[in-house]
Amino acid sequence: MLEEVRITGLGVIDDAVLELSAGFTALTGETGAGKTMVVTALGLLFGGRADPARVRPGAARAAVEGRLLVSAEIAREIEDAGGDLDDEGSTLVLSRSVSAEGRSRAFAGGRSVPVSLLQVLADDLVAVHGQSDQQQLLKPGRQRDALDRFGGPDLAAALSDYRRVFNWHRAVREELESLTRAERERVAEAEMLRRGLAEVEAVAPVAGEDATLLAEEEKLANADALNAAATMAHEALLGDPAAASVDGGSDAVTLLGVAGRALEPVRPHDPVLAGLADRLVEAAELASYTDALDSDPARLAAVQERRAALGRLVRAYGTAAGRGVGGVGGPGDVAAVLDWAKQAGSRLAELEGDNDKIAALAAEESSLASQVTSLAAELTALRLAAAKRFASAVTAELTALAMPHGSLTAVVSALDAAGPHGADDVEIRLAAHPGAPPLPLNKGASGGELSRVMLAIEVVFAGADPVPTFVFDEVDAGVGGKAAVEIGRRLARLARSSQVIVVTHLPQVAAFADNHLVVEKSGDGLVTESGVVRLDRPARVRELSRMLGGLEESEFGQAHAEELLAMADGERDAADA
Repeated sequence: MLEEVRITGLGVIDDAVLELSAGFTALTGETGAGKTMVVTALGLLFGGRADPARVRPGAARAAVEGRLLVSAEIAREIEDAGGDLDDEGSTLVLSRSVSAEGRSRAFAGGRSVPVSLLQVLADDLVAVHGQSDQQQLLKPGRQRDALDRFGGPDLAAALSDYRRVFNWHRAVREELESLTRAERERVAEAEMLRRGLAEVEAVAPVAGEDATLLAEEEKLANADALNAAATMAHEALLGDPAAASVDGGSDAVTLLGVAGRALEPVRPHDPVLAGLADRLVEAAELASYTDALDSDPARLAAVQERRAALGRLVRAYGTAAGRGVGGVGGPGDVAAVLDWAKQAGSRLAELEGDNDKIAALAAEESSLASQVTSLAAELTALRLAAAKRFASAVTAELTALAMPHGSLTAVVSALDAAGPHGADDVEIRLAAHPGAPPLPLNKGASGGELSRVMLAIEVVFAGADPVPTFVFDEVDAGVGGKAAVEIGRRLARLARSSQVIVVTHLPQVAAFADNHLVVEKSGDGLVTESGVVRLDRPARVRELSRMLGGLEESEFGQAHAEELLAMADGERDAADA
């Protein structure tokens, strides 16, 4: 339970300390004193939205610090997060601050923690019911959530299974629809790829052959010129044949041969000399080059035709513009064409496999649709059963809250199509008296009746999903007289098993409190500050008198206050007996 809460710099509260205890704590005060700001502070402490507009004007930040007695399980969670506990490991200190610029920080056990940890702790420690929560419960979607929460672990498990399968089915259906919509584009792309691959297969290019063919064409196209030049060079090396016969073979070719033979025995000893010997041999081979050179017009035509076929492929599939499937070969070469063909083959296999994938997805979608229908029906059955229990429990609470003739029903109706929350819509309806038709809450209840219905619902929730601490902000709005007494009585009964903190403006409710705190406002004409004071018995009498008639010192008011306190004491003693 909460032992103490300190609030600084929040709204009208400059610095206030709430000393709390077990049982029922009532928080009262004049309008504008800051009672609701206390509830805001508790919401902030347990991970609520940090609103910088709530920071007190002139303050650097608003801060809330709370001391809680916690169970061993909660203590282990804090220790796992690196935090420390006081008083032999049973007291936890939480704090939260928000700066005027909107920066938020959270601490648990003296260690900085994410705000989400405070929210996790809140699920196990506290339930805050403000006026805005009542308005939210008027919305149909929230009423379905409320019924699901009341339904307990079986309904929660069924809803979890349903959502898992529903989301899976939705993902499969969306993928199937995407593939089906794109079928025409896929057919056209596959046909284009088949045509291109057929062209490549017909030509059957080989890596690097474009460069080889270019060199061959260059040689064949210039064969006559090459022959003439080589012959002239060879004859120049031979010199005058007649002189060669007289001199005994002194032409250049003969001399080069003699020089080469002279170097041959020693070439293994020096690579440089071996290179020179090779060049001497090469210089003497002009005759063999001329003999090997052949002017072949037919071969030239064949090479040119092959290069033209390769060129068509390169223009179509070997350039960045023509590849179409992201080839990475160099621009305008056979390597790029081969790369395109490889990737096009993979893409074509993928496209052709889509037909099989569509069939498989269609079968999976049909199976999942059946599962969604089955799980939705199971969820509906659980909701119908929970709706009966919920209506019975809340109607019984209404009787205890001075609405003996009121009855509540939770109507579970079918949606046109199943959605993320199932195939059901839920609407809570109230028949305020016998013979009245059940109407939606926002139409079938007056302001005071709505407050009691909301309290009855929250009390039922408390039994279905108990937490150690409940906080209610003016749950008694629009109520008075006997109904107010019944609300105080019901809150007192709830406080026997949980800590209950109630912001109230009704003396009939505050009289049942075990601990009474009053928010006092002081002002200097410029700045208003609020503080929180714990009241003793005489002070409670004066505060209840003020709440009854606005006159703290009125004898009649104080007598009525004493009467209320005596009634509450008597019921408390009877309950303890």
